[in-house]
Amino acid sequence: MKNIFKIITLAVLVTVSAASCNLDRFPYDSIEQSQSFQTIKDATTLNTGLYAILRQRLYGIYMFSTDVQADLLNATLDYGNRNGSPHKWTTFLADDYTIRDTWTGFYSAITNVNNVLDNIGKIKTTSTTEEASIALYKGEAYLMRAFYYHMLVQRWGKDYEPGTAATDLGVPLVLAFDITLRPKRATVAEVYTQILADIAQAKTLLVTAGAKSSIKLTKDCVTALEARVLLCMHNWTGATAAANSLISGGTYPLVNTAANFKKMWTDDTSTEVICQMFMSQPSELGSYINNIYLGLNAALAKYAPDFVPQQWVVDLYEDADIRKSVYLEKKPLFIGGINYPNIWCVNKYPGNPVLFTAATTNYQHKPNLFRVAEMYLISAESSAQSTGTESAALVTLNQLRAARGLSALSGLTGTALMNSIKDERLRELLCEGTRLDDLKRWKMGVTRKAPQNLNLITPGADFEQKTVAAGDPKFVWGIPANDITTNPNLVQNTGW
Repeated sequence: MKNIFKIITLAVLVTVSAASCNLDRFPYDSIEQSQSFQTIKDATTLNTGLYAILRQRLYGIYMFSTDVQADLLNATLDYGNRNGSPHKWTTFLADDYTIRDTWTGFYSAITNVNNVLDNIGKIKTTSTTEEASIALYKGEAYLMRAFYYHMLVQRWGKDYEPGTAATDLGVPLVLAFDITLRPKRATVAEVYTQILADIAQAKTLLVTAGAKSSIKLTKDCVTALEARVLLCMHNWTGATAAANSLISGGTYPLVNTAANFKKMWTDDTSTEVICQMFMSQPSELGSYINNIYLGLNAALAKYAPDFVPQQWVVDLYEDADIRKSVYLEKKPLFIGGINYPNIWCVNKYPGNPVLFTAATTNYQHKPNLFRVAEMYLISAESSAQSTGTESAALVTLNQLRAARGLSALSGLTGTALMNSIKDERLRELLCEGTRLDDLKRWKMGVTRKAPQNLNLITPGADFEQKTVAAGDPKFVWGIPANDITTNPNLVQNTGW
């Protein structure tokens, strides 16, 4: 199973910084492993390298591929088949680069984390301060591994169902480096057990208090990931408790003005972001960006996005909603040689001007790992799914709605309450990579609806007419074809 062991540093090397050991710079190279776990400076440098990798696993194909596959977007005439296979479903095969690169990217990150966890104990500390630093670095590594495995099992495993998770296939669990290993797939239950074990380790080691827009993992990040994971496990009580602890803590107040909400998505500054990756230009930028939604042609002062939101997505936002003018904006499009004025585009990732390296946008942003708005949605959904707590779900939902400029809902229970929570989750997390997994968890299919303008999109049965039944095999991605070939112990997912 060569691909998941293709360490960034090739088996005996570790990713480290050659010139710096702080978050202000991440230029890094490779040194021989026997020389890399000796001093506290080595540990700090290795920790910095893990953060550099994490930053590259949050945006781009790691985020937008599932939204492209789902029911939100139309491919324009000029999309050039970029990300076309997941969008079309029928041509989405196990040898697709999206599947290959995402799988390899997460496993290479895990391999580097494992290398640190396996070897950091070799470092000889000389003070209690250094011991505390080692404990912190271990806690961060455990939390990173939990995050990566959660991303993997969501993509390559079925939705966690308590009755079948012990037999449903998940992903291989690789917890130590072994070049000869050809691991089989663990079950979904086994993968989630490992995720919770890593979270538990992180919880004992990460004692740093949470802070707004922290560029380092904190104990609040542990709680945020735990809430997310427990929601996916249908552990409604646990998810509610974890999410509510962050809400009630008051460290991350919701943004409630249009101006401040715009700052969160343009300038990367906000009171409600729990963790945000460090970036600076010119050398500390992301390799993966969410550039498919705008496609600025600076010479024409027009746009040629690969994908635009469907009309129903635009209509989901009331004019009073402070998210509408930030997430969506009417742009002049130039598609197929024709001008289309006033087409709604996803404007959530316009590029932070501080990170520009030229006169116009490079679509770079400091990736948000966790924000408190997601905790409100987790609390509302989990409470709505639990017996006797529907009223609490509605209270939490209305708190988020009020901050976003919307009126309170009243008297909702059962299906009506869940439908309102689903709508709010889409409004809040639009194009943050959650939609396909949400549909899978809710046992809903994909139904694309009317486009804003039929003339500017690619039409057909695999495009704006696409309908996919709930439970379709391709809600769960196929194991990469090369890994199936090279590892006889792997079993492919159904339908691939």
